[in-house]
Amino acid sequence: MSQAADRPGVRGPWTWGDELNKLDLAAYAAIAVTPTPGMDVALRRLSRAASYSRLWLGCSAVLAACGGKRGRRAAANGLASIALTSAVVNLVLKPIGNRRRPDRQMYDIPVARQVTMPRSTSWPSGHAASAFAFASGVGAAWPQAGIPLGVVASLVAYSRVHTGVHYPSDTIAGTVCGVALAPVAVAGSKRLLDESAKDLLERGLRRELDLCAQLFATEDADEGLKAFLDKRPPVFKGQ
Repeated sequence: MSQAADRPGVRGPWTWGDELNKLDLAAYAAIAVTPTPGMDVALRRLSRAASYSRLWLGCSAVLAACGGKRGRRAAANGLASIALTSAVVNLVLKPIGNRRRPDRQMYDIPVARQVTMPRSTSWPSGHAASAFAFASGVGAAWPQAGIPLGVVASLVAYSRVHTGVHYPSDTIAGTVCGVALAPVAVAGSKRLLDESAKDLLERGLRRELDLCAQLFATEDADEGLKAFLDKRPPVFKGQ
């Protein structure tokens, strides 16, 4: 037997995992049986609005249109963060987690709360991941805008439990993913923009030098220099 089993009060890692799972299920069940008719419709609509990142696409459009240069930068950060986070969550983490979705019928989730049950696996929550990725990405460029977006992201994450399509631990894991991956996306986006700007500048300078070389090789350039030295008006021929 293990030392943890021999010593009363000491729990091994497997026991901890089992107890955390019980807490996860208990929290889900408690939310399911708590009547919240005043919140059900609003949270259901919010959850639907966040599907396919529609909510965040709309927010990015407002930021870009009304926030000037900083707003456009914040919007770009947010969208880049969603792109990276969604790829990691859906292509890597969800297949690894392979957790089944909750059984809403067993937990008697009210119909007024329910949204369409996704076909993907449950862990981690893609909605929570995208929500916090967007808020964190925007906050990196515009902290004042990131704060209210963080509040909305929290509501989106909770709405996924409230509507019955995720366990609480799914949304917690999604939140961690979004917050962790957003800085990576922001740094990559910044590096890409800096390299693009540098490339554009170098190409512009090369083009300017080529045009200057062509200009000074014309007959009009010779005529302009001669006229200046002779102190007379130049006679240009367009050649």
